[in-house]
Formats: sequence, structure tokens, C-alpha cells
Amino acid sequence: MHRHSPPTSGPVPASRLEAPSAQHPRTQGATGRSGTAATPAARGLPRYVLAATLARTADGGAVLAIVLLVTTSGAPGWLAGLLGAAITAPHLLGPFIARRLDTAQDGRTVIAGACVIHGATLAAAVLLYPLTWPIVPGLLLVASGLVGPLLTGGISSRLPAIAGPDRLGQRRAQGWDVATYGIAGTIGPSIVAVVSVRADPVAAALMLAAATFVAAAFVRLLPYAPPAAHPSEVPSPGRTLSMMAAFGPLRRTLYLTMVVALSVAALPIAAIASTDRLHIDHAAAGLLTAAYGLGGLAGSAGVMVRPFTADADRLMTWLAVAVATALIGSTLASTFALALAAYAVAGVLNSCFFAATLAARSEYAPRRARGQVFVWIGALKITAGSAGTALAGLVVTGAAQLPLALAATLIAVAVAASIIDRRTDRTPERP
Repeated sequence: MHRHSPPTSGPVPASRLEAPSAQHPRTQGATGRSGTAATPAARGLPRYVLAATLARTADGGAVLAIVLLVTTSGAPGWLAGLLGAAITAPHLLGPFIARRLDTAQDGRTVIAGACVIHGATLAAAVLLYPLTWPIVPGLLLVASGLVGPLLTGGISSRLPAIAGPDRLGQRRAQGWDVATYGIAGTIGPSIVAVVSVRADPVAAALMLAAATFVAAAFVRLLPYAPPAAHPSEVPSPGRTLSMMAAFGPLRRTLYLTMVVALSVAALPIAAIASTDRLHIDHAAAGLLTAAYGLGGLAGSAGVMVRPFTADADRLMTWLAVAVATALIGSTLASTFALALAAYAVAGVLNSCFFAATLAARSEYAPRRARGQVFVWIGALKITAGSAGTALAGLVVTGAAQLPLALAATLIAVAVAASIIDRRTDRTPERP
């Protein structure tokens, strides 16, 4: 199996794009067999899982807490949507502050600080909401959303240093990382819903804020990793994105991640729209989305137990095909039982695909821009998912099966593009 190298010409000089030698497949074996790489992983991975789960739980539940806070106060729905967007839309700007991850002497300080800022601004926003004009909590939520990508992709950028140089160990650790997203995506909204019923949305939001403070403490306990380069050698966010577009493996990672995220975001909308066709109550649509979530957790567990060994670049393509097939199965399911199974399989395969994209980011990202690559892809993935939900809502009025059919078609187009892209890619191979 060959690894690719960044092009010798392009936005960033080749000398600035080398991946760390520890990430090269040829370095696995001796290190992994000797067990020396297992020591930092055994020490850091449990702390990483706790930190990532807590931070992502807060990030994932914040929108629901804000929407419930506004709607229960009697304010109009448009204000709830606007304040909810205030904390999600700024994620797209996250990459422009992510350079600090690559230039900082200690990246843990940057991520821990982002956790504290996210929690403090979220808490201040919900406490000030009934006391001030909505613009004040709105600006606080924008600040919270700006650091949100550092709680997702930013934390993931620490994983390669924790997992060690053995590629199999890294792939297993990436399964844990996928699991933290799945757990957080389930626990966050659940905590908000339960606490809002028993107390109020303010209490729920304050619990999420407290979780980010605890996450900051665990981030500081992660193993230290020295900076990869002098700050003057770290490319700007724009140059990093240009480099990703010019370098084949990262380019394919970027657009496949975005297309699959946009496509699977149609599943909840399609679940609600298919209740009449499946002859079930509207409330049962929640069981379909729950099956998708449980499938995602099962997929991440599978990656932990049996990590992928294939080349991440090609693996993403074929797992994207598998996700598209699962979406087609969800479209064709004629009974509720078949739909449950199809949604669960889609969750499994999407988690496997996500793990493959994490592997690609780890193995192909240059050391001097590793944090920025993780955050860029994570931020664009979130944006694509939001767009997918909006688009599915627009087209579902035509036919319940239309969103998933279009989603599968879109993935098929992206897969075909990736195959052609790889065959025509003239990026030199790493010697």
C-alpha cells in the first residue's frame, strides 16, 4: 500500500507539508509489537474519551436548550430559530481561529480555553436572555459557536499523539472518537429534554455549560504533544484550505465527508415523512432515528474491536458506496421492521465511514496544519449537515422517499468523482 504525499507545487511548499514519520504505515510493526506506543494511549485515551464526550455533549445539546428556552418564554418561533442559528452558523468560521492549535506551544491550553469560553458564554446567554434585548444573548451565542469547532475537530486533532505511531492503534482510537460523537449526540439532547421538563431550559443549559468546564480539566490532563513547527511556518487558514484542495487524498476526504454528511442529514426528515407510507404513528418516527443512532454506536464499537487496515483514501470511497446503498434500502423499505433495520444499518455504515475520514485526516494532514485540517473538515461537515436537513425539508413535500433517493444519488456522483479523481491524480507518492 502506498501513501500519498502533498504536491511539490501549490499553495504551500512541499517542505511544509510533510506528515510526521510516525504516521507512515511503514513505521508500524516494531513500535506496535514492542508495546511502547501503548503506554501513552493507555494513559491518555480514557481521559480523551471523557473530555471529548463531555465537550461534544454540551456542543450537541446547546441548540435544543436555546430553542426550548425561547419557545417556553412565549417568544415567537422565528426568534428561537435565529438564536439557535447564532450558535451553529459560526461553526463555519471556526477554521479561522483554529490556526492557534498549530502555533501554540501547548495545544491543550487552546482547547481547554475554548471549552471554558463555550461554557461561560452559553451560561451568560441563558441567564441574560430574560433580562436584556435578544441581541445580547445572541452575540454571546455567536462567541460560543465560534469556538464550537475546537470542541469537535479540534479535540480530534489531539488523538494521533495520544494513540501513538502504530496505525492499527490509531484506527482503534478513532473508533472511540466516533463513539464520543454518537454518545454526545444522544446524551446532549436527552439531558436537555429531561431537565427542561423537570426544571427548566435554563437549568439544562447550565448543566451543559458545567460539562464544558469539566471537559477543560480533562483536556489539560491529556499527554503533552510538542508543536510540530515554528509559528512562522504554519500556513494561514486560507492557504491550508487551498492545500487541501490541491492535495488529492485530502481533497477527496473533504468532499466525500461533506456529501455524506449532507445526505444522511435527510434521514430524520424522511423518517417523519414516511409514517403514512409505513402505516405507523408519527411518534414512531423517533424509533427510526433511534435505530440510526444505535447503529452508529454499534459501528463505532465494531471499529474499536476490528479496526480497518485498508488505505483510508480508498476506504472512504467504498464506505460511501455502502452508505448510499443503505439509504436506498431505507427508501425501498415497505414495512416498519424493514425500515428499522435499514436505518440501523445506515447508522453502522455511517460510523464506519466517519472513522475512515478521521483516519484520512490523521494520515494525510501535514504536521504544520494538522489542527486546521481537522477543524476545516469538521466545520464544513457541520455546515453540509445543516444544509442537508434544510434541503430535505424542502423536497420532502413532493414525496416521502424523495430526500433519501436524491441523497443516495448525490453520494453516487461523489463516489464516481472520487474514483476518477484518484485515477487521474498526479500527486507524487511518498518515497
